[in-house]
Amino acid sequence: MPLDQDPGKGGTEADGSKNAIYCSYCYDKGQFRDNYTDARQMVTFAREKLKEMGFGWIKRWLFTLHVPQLARWKKKW
Repeated sequence: MPLDQDPGKGGTEADGSKNAIYCSYCYDKGQFRDNYTDARQMVTFAREKLKEMGFGWIKRWLFTLHVPQLARWKKKW
């Protein structure tokens, strides 16, 4: 989710500071709030949240295109 669309304006680190990468729906107090094991699960979750917020399918698709490129999902070599 674009952070400017996130009601929390981003997740938080353990010290309470804002995280500039992850939204408040998936990242809180320095930890991920879910047990997702791949980016597809996160995309599905994010699209549902965006739908609840009234975004059309095109914006939902566009807003979630980058999810697989987030550091969380990049394969570690």
